[in-house]
Amino acid sequence: MATEQANPATAFPQEVSPYFDAAAEGRLLVKRCTDCGQNHHYPRAICPHCGSDRTEWAQASGRAVIYSFAVAKQAAGGVHILAYFTLDDCRVTMLTNIVTDAPAELYVGAEVQIVFRAGLDGIVMPMFVPVVQP
Repeated sequence: MATEQANPATAFPQEVSPYFDAAAEGRLLVKRCTDCGQNHHYPRAICPHCGSDRTEWAQASGRAVIYSFAVAKQAAGGVHILAYFTLDDCRVTMLTNIVTDAPAELYVGAEVQIVFRAGLDGIVMPMFVPVVQP
């Protein structure tokens, strides 16, 4: 009898499962230390600021500014934009992609808003799009 094996790409450690579950629902979570009050990202059980193991999940707004970015041109055309973002409401920095048709208009300090996109493996990941100024 054949046994079904979990797809390694979707078998997340228990420590980060809530992060990916929330992303699939269109929500961004970060970790907050209940001892020192600092937020952190990437999700992990131990606070990188004080070493406490008392952390909890906190909802983030998904509004951010670009801290740094790089544009890589792809041989088949198009670009891949990887960036660091500082989230407005919780002051953590995260690394992910920018989705835009106008990479030349990006700049450090530009406002961005989170979107959630599924990759080819079906995993929903947070990405950012530029905020259109009125």
